[in-house]
Amino acid sequence: MALIVQKYGGTSVGSVERIQAVAQRVLKTVKAGNSVVVVVSAMGKTTDGLVKLANQVSTNPSRREMDMLLSTGEQVSIALLSMALQELGQPAISLTGAQVGIVTEAEHSRARILHIQPQRVERHLKDGKVIVVAGFQGITSTAELEITTLGRGGSDTSAVALAAALKASYCEIYTDVPGILTTDPRLVADAQLMSEITCDEMLELASLGAKVLHPRAVEIARNYGVDLVVRSSWTEQPGTRVSSPTPQPRSLQDLEIARPVDGVEFDTDQAKVALLRVPDRPGIAARLFGEIARQNLDVDLIIQSIHEGNTNDIAFTVTTPILKRAEAVATAIAPALRNSSSQGEAEVMVQQQIAKISIVGAGMIGRPGVAAQMFATLSNAGINIQMISTSEVKVSCVIDAADGDRAIDALCQVFQVSKDAINSVSPPVAATHAPSTPVRGVALDLNQARLAIRQLPDRPGMAAKLFGLLAQHNISVDMIIQSQRCHVIKGVPTRDIAFTVAEIDAEAAQRMLEAAAVECGEIVVDSAIAKVSIVGAGMVNQPGVAARMFAALEQHQINIQMIATSEIKISCVVAQEQGVTALQAIHAAFGLAGNQKIQLPPA
Repeated sequence: MALIVQKYGGTSVGSVERIQAVAQRVLKTVKAGNSVVVVVSAMGKTTDGLVKLANQVSTNPSRREMDMLLSTGEQVSIALLSMALQELGQPAISLTGAQVGIVTEAEHSRARILHIQPQRVERHLKDGKVIVVAGFQGITSTAELEITTLGRGGSDTSAVALAAALKASYCEIYTDVPGILTTDPRLVADAQLMSEITCDEMLELASLGAKVLHPRAVEIARNYGVDLVVRSSWTEQPGTRVSSPTPQPRSLQDLEIARPVDGVEFDTDQAKVALLRVPDRPGIAARLFGEIARQNLDVDLIIQSIHEGNTNDIAFTVTTPILKRAEAVATAIAPALRNSSSQGEAEVMVQQQIAKISIVGAGMIGRPGVAAQMFATLSNAGINIQMISTSEVKVSCVIDAADGDRAIDALCQVFQVSKDAINSVSPPVAATHAPSTPVRGVALDLNQARLAIRQLPDRPGMAAKLFGLLAQHNISVDMIIQSQRCHVIKGVPTRDIAFTVAEIDAEAAQRMLEAAAVECGEIVVDSAIAKVSIVGAGMVNQPGVAARMFAALEQHQINIQMIATSEIKISCVVAQEQGVTALQAIHAAFGLAGNQKIQLPPA
């Protein structure tokens, strides 16, 4: 007999009729021979209504009282669903987050789960009852037993955490759409349903704005090996399976605050090719990487920095055995990338004896201090960072190969990683059924801003200082790009560095950096940007994926302002007004369109 955790969102329990429909679905699952724990959100717009009431009473309601208020929304849902199940003859009991033993930090409105005490749930399951749990909430372990809420995505997080604690067979997330789609169906009408996706791929898509699953929930699933199934509340379609790798043994204590880094990866088989002063116009990246793809050369990291005047720099890394061929392609194409200005043709620079060192772990999500801690660790060891690449589950830095041993020792010590967890870079785990295209999904983020810091001194510790300051102010950074071009200002070598943050954090980040008197020429903010990304574990060892993405943008005369990559993600910053067009063009270029009409929830 399987134990299944099911989660239903606010739309799914938005009316009496919908609650009764959920009860029928739960009963069907029980009659199939399963034990069931159900996690539900507040009905429909209940939470919005409670927030409105609070704002009518107080101009600045306290976070504690908001938690007390908002936690009542889920209590209405669980009581009604339990009654509906009992009316069908199915024994059921409703329990709050506190009653099922969800213990959290003492952080109102944004608490993280510390551990779960599932004894009461297990007792009721043995009695044949369906347990209906209030999602989104927990209780502190302090003497006051404070009620807390988990913040955005809290019901998803509650459900997956319960599945981990109960060692459930799997966790079903019922939502408004039939599963995980290749992109947002509101922007691309022919978005396709995926039958399967890996947790790593889902983490990237979730972080890029795919709202079907919250990254926190996917992080727990990945860390504890919980298989997820995302399904529609309105149909019997099988949905999308989100597969998790077999995890290393992990304690359920400090469930959401355990160490964020699981391992360190180190790759010495790397070399860098950089093209400096290429024209800043549509089609340059497509032309360069199109030729590289035609030569069947596989590229690892790709970095395009912010423009300087009317030119830009593009750098990429390759494995050492193919360096000569990659250099030959770059050298051959450089004259064709001649700029119309007097600055002449692009310059090719090659650097060997470099290494890529990475920290890996799903726990980095939403923790702005992790990347800063990596940079500070390298700085304290006297190691300069030449390139940076970030994703939701990995931060990679290119350094001198000679610094490799010191870097490994320092990072392992700071992040408490065993030397057994050090390995050479290996491809991500692919889904069980290989997709027909290396790209699984395309995402668009219109809510980011870019900060460009000009003429930052090029010495160990600058990145650590910069991103450490941002972390202290709880500002999360997404893309980080360091320019390849070096300028000597008053005898000091400098580079430009650019990074993206949530648009709502941009002005605060600028003010904070200016107040801290960061050594630089100027700090410039641009909020009129969009980030479009492709995600797929199948991109590994598949030359030409980046070229196809860049070519799709060129066909629509969309200029690429920044490029950053990881093993399973390629992101481009473009003008905000061209974001939707970019998304649609890339989705079509990879043949992701489906012929299945997406069934949205009934009105």
